[in-house]
Amino acid sequence: MAELSYLFQSLDISISASEASKLSRDIFYKTHKLAKEFELTSPPLLHNFLVNIGLREKGLCYQWSDALYAHLSGETYPSFEFHLFGANIGEYFSEHNALVVVAKGQAVQEGIIIDPWRNSGELYFSKVRNDPEYKWKHRSSRGCR
Repeated sequence: MAELSYLFQSLDISISASEASKLSRDIFYKTHKLAKEFELTSPPLLHNFLVNIGLREKGLCYQWSDALYAHLSGETYPSFEFHLFGANIGEYFSEHNALVVVAKGQAVQEGIIIDPWRNSGELYFSKVRNDPEYKWKHRSSRGCR
C-alpha cells in the first residue's frame, strides 16, 4: 500500500500524503472485496473460462476495472481522476482492460495502471508508460468523466 501511495504522490507535487494513502488503501480494500465477490480462480484465463461457461458470474478484466471505476468515482478524491483503459481492443483472446489513476488535469498517459485481474486479485500497478506487458489506450467512450 505504501508503494502505491508514493507512486500516487509522484504524479503531482500538490498531492498530499494523506489523500494518496487514503486512495491506496481504498483500492487495496476494494480489490480484496471484489476477489471474494468474484469467487476468484487462478490463473486469470482459467477464471475467464469459468465465467464464459457460466460457472462463475463475474471476474473478467473489464468487470474489475468497471467496478473499481464506479467505486472510486463515487468517493471524494479532489486531486485525482479515474479513467478506463484498454489494450488490444477488439481482439477476443487478448483484449485487456484496466483502471488508470491520474492527477487532476494531467494527461491520461501519465497515469498509473491499476490492474487486479492480471495477477488473480493480487494488485498490479505501474505508470502507464512503464507497463511492459500492454500498450494502453484511453477508453473515453466507455463513460469516463
